[in-house]
Amino acid sequence: MKSAFSIASRAALAAAPLLLLMAGVAMAHPGHHHPENGFAAGVTHPLLGIDHLLAMLAIGIWSLRQPRSLSMGTPLLAAGGMLLGAGLAWGGLALPGVEFGIAMSVLLAGVLIAALVKVPAAVGAGVVVLFMLFHGHAHGNEMPHGASMLAYLAGFTLATLTITLAGRLAGAWLMARESRLLRGLGVAIAAAGAFFAMG
Repeated sequence: MKSAFSIASRAALAAAPLLLLMAGVAMAHPGHHHPENGFAAGVTHPLLGIDHLLAMLAIGIWSLRQPRSLSMGTPLLAAGGMLLGAGLAWGGLALPGVEFGIAMSVLLAGVLIAALVKVPAAVGAGVVVLFMLFHGHAHGNEMPHGASMLAYLAGFTLATLTITLAGRLAGAWLMARESRLLRGLGVAIAAAGAFFAMG
């Protein structure tokens, strides 16, 4: 019998292309321009930003080797970190070095995967929230003018959950085959993070 998590994960992965389709249709609908469509902007921002996409996928992949409580809670922690960061941005609280923090989250998440690092659940939860705090702050600052805050928030929260769950599925597939594949992917993600940091 398939676990509830397995069913939910497969459903979320299957929903990812639909999210893109929904966003595209919403933006193309007559009379609705992109800045006014908060949900579409919220969904597409994490999906089309390679740094955001890699960080969320990497966190999902890394979570599989962690204590069960952390592993199961990672998608919600990622979404929580995003919401916290966006809330800080909307509250007018500047976060220094946001772009560098985003790059470092990608680099360090890649290192954690490549080194097969396991940490206590509380430490891992803090790491996930801290990483995603920078991404959420950027999302908050980049909300299109005139967009509905709640719709935008719903869009990027849904995208974050979907991408993180997709990372878990990808990680499970890799772990079932060869740890060298997982390590190699971690190295590639870390390299991308280093490139972002130098940009």
